[in-house]
Amino acid sequence: MSYEEKGTWILLTIAVGGYVVYLFLVLPQLLAGTPVEEVDWVTPMLWTIGGAIVAGIVGRILVEIVSPSESTRGDVRDKEIDRLGERVGGSFVVIGGVGALILAMLDVDTFWIANALYLGFVLSGVLSGVTKLIAYRRGVPAW
Repeated sequence: MSYEEKGTWILLTIAVGGYVVYLFLVLPQLLAGTPVEEVDWVTPMLWTIGGAIVAGIVGRILVEIVSPSESTRGDVRDKEIDRLGERVGGSFVVIGGVGALILAMLDVDTFWIANALYLGFVLSGVLSGVTKLIAYRRGVPAW
């Protein structure tokens, strides 16, 4: 497995795991009937995003210690796969941004706007990662 593919697995796992942790911290407040304006979401969001960044760095280091790659330099195939994955995943950044913009226009609570953006980023990372992993297994499609 190439260095880039290992990194994709790590980031995909962290994107899903970090969002699950965020939901685990915030959803109980909503389900308990706490008004949206009083839900403590800022601190959990900041900690899960910061934790994901740290986990990505530490995860990359640990994987390379346990299973060193022959090279950390990507080849042409790695670059094509990365480009494809980022193009596909980028669509959800746009969808999240448009969703947040619409929510702002409707004067919805900041909680929903921030969560629409966060979900867009998470879905972007997941879709990008899945696309890259499929491309590593099946090859880059020739359009």
